[in-house]
Amino acid sequence: MKPLAERMRPKSLDDVIGQRHILGEGKILRKLILSKNIMNMIFYGPPGTGKTTLANVIAGYTHKRFYKINATVASVGDIKDIISDSKGLLNTAGTLLYIDEIQNFNKKQQQVLLEFIETGEISLIASTTENPHHCVYKAILSRSNVFEFKPLGNEDIAMGMKRAIKLLEENDFEGYSIEYDNDALYAIADFSDGDMRKALNLLEIAVYSLEAGVNMNLQLDKAAVMECLSKKMVYSDSSGDYHYDLLSAFQKSIRGSDVNATLHYMAKLIKTGDLQSITRRLLVIAAEDIGLAYPNAITIVKSCTDSAAQLGFPEARIPLAQAAILLATLPKSNSAITAIDAALRDIEIKNTGQIPMHIRCNHYQGAESLGRGVGYKYPHDYENGYVQQQYLPEEIAGSVYYVPGENKFERSLREQQERIRKQSKSAKE
Repeated sequence: MKPLAERMRPKSLDDVIGQRHILGEGKILRKLILSKNIMNMIFYGPPGTGKTTLANVIAGYTHKRFYKINATVASVGDIKDIISDSKGLLNTAGTLLYIDEIQNFNKKQQQVLLEFIETGEISLIASTTENPHHCVYKAILSRSNVFEFKPLGNEDIAMGMKRAIKLLEENDFEGYSIEYDNDALYAIADFSDGDMRKALNLLEIAVYSLEAGVNMNLQLDKAAVMECLSKKMVYSDSSGDYHYDLLSAFQKSIRGSDVNATLHYMAKLIKTGDLQSITRRLLVIAAEDIGLAYPNAITIVKSCTDSAAQLGFPEARIPLAQAAILLATLPKSNSAITAIDAALRDIEIKNTGQIPMHIRCNHYQGAESLGRGVGYKYPHDYENGYVQQQYLPEEIAGSVYYVPGENKFERSLREQQERIRKQSKSAKE
């Protein structure tokens, strides 16, 4: 018997659950399918969101010969065999090729595929769980429309499970009634993280584990469901798009001073077990987003991350949380990264000239005759350890890169700089 998730695949567009942003009334993909004007498309999104299902549905709306391969095990030879086979068919409207997990095709394989797309011999539908802009050959991308599939909401997953329960009653448990409550369905939906296939697999296990009551009924409640749920796994691929989205959300939550969102995303990162990525991102945030608003932040974070590395999981979660909470609640300043990036931009686009002669190295015999170090004023010989002289090359003299942030520490830096410059000017006058 086929798995429940396979038996539940919709046959028509109206039966597809979710993805209303691309399949709802008046949406572009729905219009294309109904018009039977199928062009090259790439479906991108996490597992269990309906990518393969929709490809099968589209096949039913066209008069094209439909082929399906998985790039994990397929080869260039398989594509050529399909083209050869389709050429021998009469009275067809063309070939529709569905390639699942296209990210597993290397560049050479994708280039071969491109040849057949350009000649119009095939219409391509490809699916991937990875960002196609990172893993699909640019020439194929430019000839395709990318549609992003999003994780299904709990309401959508509950709707799919209700349909599945009806199918089970009619086919697998004939004569029995399967009674359920919404708490049970939503417990499965919560555990599934927007993955319909995962939800249906869990539902199938839960229903088959039930014992029939005296009235030929099976009672599916939350307690029965919880017995069937193993430890929840967090979907993450250390080189995939979701991984970087998670790290991005983590940093932006700290930058936005939302400590609760910070802990949420850190918890997801901890579940993946990727200690190195968490450590690296915390250190970056301490310098990039806290910076000079609280200069000791990076020192504290380094201590916390060193402790986490020594402890390992699960105890590492404690110093990591300490560092994350500190960063989220501290005042913020990006003046350091802004300053260095501005200096780097000048180097890239301007003629920045030569180092002024008076601040060049003069610790060798003959330096003075070359003008090195001549006229240099040693700041420690002056009041407040400051004396006015030019340090930047003539071509960019007067350039300002560092602008102090509006926080207590940097205000004190600015006031100190203004005070010694003012005193030096007064002494000179």
